[in-house]
Amino acid sequence: MAAGKRDYYEVLGVSRDADAQEIKKTYRKLALKYHPDHNDGPEAEEKFKELSEAYGILSDPEKRSRYDRGGFSGIDGMSAEDIFGNINFGDIFGGGGGGSGFRGGSIFDEIFGFGRGGGRGRRAEQGSSVEVEITVPLKRILTGGEETVVYKHFEACLSCEGSRAKAGTEPRKCEECEGAGQKVYTTRQQGMTFQQVGICPECQGQGIFIDELCPDCEGRGSAEKETKMEINIPPGIEEGVALRVPGQGNMSPDPGAPPGDLIVVINTEKDPRFRRKGENLYRDIKLQIPDVVFGTKVDVPTLVGELEVKIPAGTQPGTTMRIPNEGLPGFRSGRRGDIYLNIQVEIPKKPSKEEKKIFKELQELNEKKN
Repeated sequence: MAAGKRDYYEVLGVSRDADAQEIKKTYRKLALKYHPDHNDGPEAEEKFKELSEAYGILSDPEKRSRYDRGGFSGIDGMSAEDIFGNINFGDIFGGGGGGSGFRGGSIFDEIFGFGRGGGRGRRAEQGSSVEVEITVPLKRILTGGEETVVYKHFEACLSCEGSRAKAGTEPRKCEECEGAGQKVYTTRQQGMTFQQVGICPECQGQGIFIDELCPDCEGRGSAEKETKMEINIPPGIEEGVALRVPGQGNMSPDPGAPPGDLIVVINTEKDPRFRRKGENLYRDIKLQIPDVVFGTKVDVPTLVGELEVKIPAGTQPGTTMRIPNEGLPGFRSGRRGDIYLNIQVEIPKKPSKEEKKIFKELQELNEKKN
């Protein structure tokens, strides 16, 4: 193992046989917690780097295979572009980052030092984002359309309109800093002039004084509100994808600054008929012994009705049959997936006398053959 580095699976807290969806969901939860745009903790950026590097390797099948075979030596020489180049951070942070509370690819340009990221330039004045998860049935994923989202977020207090001052009063501007919240201190040393910007000691960086706090919000300037809204679900949306709704998050603590965004994480509702894997659907079909010996026909549910499927004579247990173009549409390609039927044979646990007689005759017949 490379010096100073932890095992990538340990970093994300997943097992070595975790699938792609589990890895993505775990990374997203941790990355949002330590994202530098919303976590000013002293260790947040380093933690975010560590998590993102682990995800960059484990989310790519080829890189993950190299790491599983050779550890850190198996991926030696990979650059930041190699690690993060194929990751769609829009799916993780919602919409691609532009104008959101969480920047996507640009944050990686900046803290890993590649691309055109430039300086840090955090937009700390924007309100924080609100995340909510919704569960969507397969039929909605098939067709796309509107789904209702109910969530809570902070808006400006109706009484003080976000000013934090009691209705009928207004905050007073700090005369010491003229409302800037900071002061420029000028000194001269050895014939040179130096300027240093510091927090205004009079208002402690607030820029204002409030004589009477708003009693309705207790001077916070905001109040929690429950909002119900409709969002559009694209056909074929994948499990765990985050949709970003700009400007529907929490209000900013800075007057005039934009609110944060609403991040909606899409989960697939469990369906008793199918198991979903991407755009394909899987279903177990249980048949009796005579059905697979002589062949039969079964009615198989689809997302829009039923289909009659012929089971050929002599079908073996564990056989997988494919029904083309009856699955979900691909999120990016739009092409319909398939339904796969896993053929299982039911062996009677308590056969009747007649069944026992038939099975005994069959057993004797097979013994004569052998």
